[in-house]
Amino acid sequence: MRRALELAALGPALGDHARVGAVVLAPDGTTIAEGHHRGAGTAHAEVDALSQLTPEQQRGATVVVTLEPCDHVGRTGPCSVALIEADVARVVYAIDDPGPAVHGGADRLRAAGVDVVSGVLADQATAFLERWLTSVRLGRPWVTVKWASSLDGRAAAADGSSRWITGAAARQHVHEQRAAHDAILVGTGTVLADDASLTARGDAGELLADQPLAVVLGDRDVPADAAVRRHPRGFLQLPGHDPHRALQALAAEGIRTVLVEGGPTVASAFIAAGLVDEVLAYVAPVLLGGPRVALGDIGVGSMQERLRLDVLSTTSLGPDLLVRARPIPAATQRQPGQHADDGARTDRSTT
Repeated sequence: MRRALELAALGPALGDHARVGAVVLAPDGTTIAEGHHRGAGTAHAEVDALSQLTPEQQRGATVVVTLEPCDHVGRTGPCSVALIEADVARVVYAIDDPGPAVHGGADRLRAAGVDVVSGVLADQATAFLERWLTSVRLGRPWVTVKWASSLDGRAAAADGSSRWITGAAARQHVHEQRAAHDAILVGTGTVLADDASLTARGDAGELLADQPLAVVLGDRDVPADAAVRRHPRGFLQLPGHDPHRALQALAAEGIRTVLVEGGPTVASAFIAAGLVDEVLAYVAPVLLGGPRVALGDIGVGSMQERLRLDVLSTTSLGPDLLVRARPIPAATQRQPGQHADDGARTDRSTT
């Protein structure tokens, strides 16, 4: 299973399909084939591995796969049927597929007399597929909200200038985050003010291999000559200002992960709507003062309503600090005056 997870990592990180790896073992336990999913429309991992074998080699084999074999017809046929037709003896997988239209492969295999074992290295597989699993379960893309601010929480100086609050290392890290998401979302204000291209670029300004879909939220017209209209992955404008509707539209486009990058109005709207899975706050050791704060109204009127975060890591990026955090579900947040004995994390990693 560890090898299957390594193989899964070879698949494309972006797109609406899970990264899955598979290993096929002969009856004596030796590895006879390996496979992984290479993207939409290609063979799934277990079928990819089986395709390398003769029918005699397939018969009686054990297939180890990181995700429950699918049981539906999509761009490809059901993996459960392919495994049954291959006459394998045993299927071992890590985690159940949460998709209601896909789940059920294990039951079909058992009904056909195949020995099925689940839950092997489930924690590791869940962590590996966390963003994809969250998107499938919630029916919307995983949302990362990013902002850059001064130490006193300002996203721009009083005159509106904001280039550059953070240094080169922090800005390059942002580009890497863009490349690691299916889409990048900003409001029309950001596009109109900065003529943002919303591309993922390297140190020398070159385009990275993976590019997010450029998404602009709002009703104002984006100029015909705006840089975002020349985005290599494409440009999509979503009317209105409703984060829920925006995510529904992106889910319909097969988007699994979204980086919400700006500006303060859009970021605040997603936070207020409870639609944020992770926060990336890049903090520069400068003071700006003034009214241009990194976040606006997020629906917090009192300390009783405050939104608490679990800080996962703090990382130095040149002179700047990246704080990576996740919202703590309201049901587990402590009330004022309670002690820190509610199971919240106390360990922190600093690099």
